[in-house]
Amino acid sequence: MQGQRTWEKAYQHHRRKVQDAQPLVDTRAPLSLSHLHLKLKKLKLEEEHLAVIDRDNRLLLERVSCIMRTRGQMHM
Repeated sequence: MQGQRTWEKAYQHHRRKVQDAQPLVDTRAPLSLSHLHLKLKKLKLEEEHLAVIDRDNRLLLERVSCIMRTRGQMHM
């Protein structure tokens, strides 16, 4: 009989603790590790590609300017 009362008391204590328990689920977004998302190789390749485009545009502008100055007569 004594064991039964002790068990019931412990069980009631347990039920109270379960009832009063606060949620512990972390619903925040995970931390972003920016160094893993930053693709340096891709950025470097893009920068080189843009440099080639700038160089080609400059050469094209020089050709167009030459054509405009000479009124369409190209010297090859």
